Amino acid sequence: MANMALLATWFPDHKAKGPSMRTAPTFFRNLEEALDLRRAERSVFLVGAIRTEFLNELARNPGFELGAGGSRLLNGNNAYTEAAEAEIAEFHGGESALLFHSGFEANTAIMAAIPRPGDAIVYDELIHASMHEGMQASKAPCKKSFKHNDVDSFRETLLEVLETQSLIKQGKRCVLICLESMYSRDGDVAPLRELIAVAKELFPEGNAQFLVDEAHTTGVLGRQGRGFVNELGLEDEVAIRMHTYGKALATTGAVVVSNQTIREVLINHARCFIYSTAPSFPMVAAIRAGYKLLMTGQTQALQDSLQRLVKHFFETITANPVYDEANDAGILSTPPRRRLGVSPVSHAGHTRDDASTLAGLSVFPIDYPVVPKGKGRVRVVLHAGNTTNEVEKLAATICEWAQEMLDIEESGKGGAKIPSAARQV
Repeated sequence: MANMALLATWFPDHKAKGPSMRTAPTFFRNLEEALDLRRAERSVFLVGAIRTEFLNELARNPGFELGAGGSRLLNGNNAYTEAAEAEIAEFHGGESALLFHSGFEANTAIMAAIPRPGDAIVYDELIHASMHEGMQASKAPCKKSFKHNDVDSFRETLLEVLETQSLIKQGKRCVLICLESMYSRDGDVAPLRELIAVAKELFPEGNAQFLVDEAHTTGVLGRQGRGFVNELGLEDEVAIRMHTYGKALATTGAVVVSNQTIREVLINHARCFIYSTAPSFPMVAAIRAGYKLLMTGQTQALQDSLQRLVKHFFETITANPVYDEANDAGILSTPPRRRLGVSPVSHAGHTRDDASTLAGLSVFPIDYPVVPKGKGRVRVVLHAGNTTNEVEKLAATICEWAQEMLDIEESGKGGAKIPSAARQV
């Protein structure tokens, strides 16, 4: 079985080889030049690394069984899963960790099990559907949203809760504040530090606590990919963090990082945990393999490459001559640049079959009910393996489409004429 040392021999360095192959057959020279693009991004070495580490993890535990056997409260628990959770908790700077089959299941469990009768839930209006699902089963009678990433609206909502919920005002009940670290539909990040400051000001006794969904920042932000909360150094200020593994870690499942009290409540009160089959060994092994890559720094080159690509995308698209006019017209916009270094979502009141698809780019329409009516957009996620040329092509294609939309609007036929890409489809 191949190990990491053997894999390293496949690509021992990242030097370009194409320039040295002028006399070689064109067939092989072209292939090396294609590889040079990946070498420039330093992403060749880690292609397949998660698979290799996963296979190594299976080899280290040859007696594993495929099935879980039952729920963790019956015969589905085991020392291997417990050890994995302990490693995950330590990595994320938490007291404990509890694995779930998905981020949806984890969020639903938290929302349904943690707020007690008389508590309140305050949430960003754009939180994930899984939290809304959990709120339907929550015992908290008071549920109020605040405007997306709006600190003033957040303050007003907390004050309203204080004024209208007498038990909370007396300090006998609590508030669970729910948000995402990065919102995948718009690509923006939460003003977490400012929100925490407001909560501590209005609830100095600590009966307002945060749940942060880190689905889109796990493995991308923070030291060794620990997430957005870690990047801000706020681990001690956030009671519950939810990390998922279906994105940057390329596997399945999710984990709730918290103190031991939260973990025990979830084990004893979260129905989707109590009545679900435990995670299987292959699932936990894949998660553990991903963490080994994070812990040993083997993903850092990819993380750095992603940051460079995101920055280059923003700089390229906003420098295009059409960008400002299209932005003012409400045709094209990009996420607020509170910070760089998040997988971007570029959105533009899209047609379902847009120019990007026909240009050979993989983009996806996000429409109602995932986003409000009239707020549809094209979702673009950059990956560490992309090249600068691909990013520039993406930005140019989007701006070409925006120019055509501006021309249509200027002609006065906006309601009767569709862009060429849609006509071609």
